[in-house]
Amino acid sequence: MDNKGLLLEEIKKDALGDWKSIVVEVRPSAFKNEDGSLKPFYLTRSFSFLPEDQFTLEIINYADAFGKIPLVKMLIKGRMEFQGDYPIAEGAQKVDFTADHSYEVTPLIQNFADVLNNLAKDGFDQWEIGKSQDILKKKFLPFGLNEGDVFKEYDLIYLYKDMMFWGARNIDGRGFDTEENRPTNLQIPMIRK
Repeated sequence: MDNKGLLLEEIKKDALGDWKSIVVEVRPSAFKNEDGSLKPFYLTRSFSFLPEDQFTLEIINYADAFGKIPLVKMLIKGRMEFQGDYPIAEGAQKVDFTADHSYEVTPLIQNFADVLNNLAKDGFDQWEIGKSQDILKKKFLPFGLNEGDVFKEYDLIYLYKDMMFWGARNIDGRGFDTEENRPTNLQIPMIRK
């Protein structure tokens, strides 16, 4: 194994385990306020990097910056594909996250359940607070997914002093849905649980 291969194996070994957000994080969304400014998107992440490049990611979205009003929980399970070094920082790796095992959505407030009952009726049971439904490969308009789609993001990871960084969202709210949209800055890090 060459030096790059050894470094990648060391990064994977160091990344194994459970990680969590330090605080509620803010990101720009693709949605806009009435004045044309981007709506903020508040969330916390709980991430597990598992053997054989598997992962579990729980995201909770909030209506407020302090995380007092939870809206929805997403539980995503899939695989990570390491695509090589990324020049954003020494040791950073391009990583593609593919949610091909499951993608569960759980409304946490009635208003969000009502939105889902209006926008995501076909192929789903009635949306209820605390009741999870798997949206994997299903048409799910709230997230822009079509029938048969598997959610994938072109992201990065960077480990530094027992913190895990992923890429910061593009300031215009674009997702990481293509190689060209892969992030060029670092998001607030997660720490070990």
